Amino acid sequence: MPCGEVAGTERTGRDGGYRVVLGRVSAPPATLPAATASGERGWPWWQMAGLFVLAGRVPVTIVVPPARRSRAAITWGNRTGFLAALRIAGCPQWPGEWLGYAGGFFLRERSECVPLVFQVGNRSATVRFGFGRRCR
Repeated sequence: MPCGEVAGTERTGRDGGYRVVLGRVSAPPATLPAATASGERGWPWWQMAGLFVLAGRVPVTIVVPPARRSRAAITWGNRTGFLAALRIAGCPQWPGEWLGYAGGFFLRERSECVPLVFQVGNRSATVRFGFGRRCR
């Protein structure tokens, strides 16, 4: 996803219960409301949740693990569709800024636990998101 898809900026990555992952990603809280009807064929449930990435030189990749791709898809930025992976450019022209992207999760069930793998360079971390429930 190119830098032109930034929806806004923030000075911190920890507001509103957001979690900083690998020092570069500000991910939504661990527990989110149950999803709402999406109107999308095949992906009946949707939960909007913005995402922030600290500007830098290294891109960030977000992946739905293969075992969960039949249950969840993601979308952020101006991309449309149901994605299993997304790469966000580093955007070094905004040093120190958390760059915001609109989007969220498409789900097969209203209440779901979804892991995402975040990758920055050669580091990765799995983060879980509970929709209408806590993840174990």
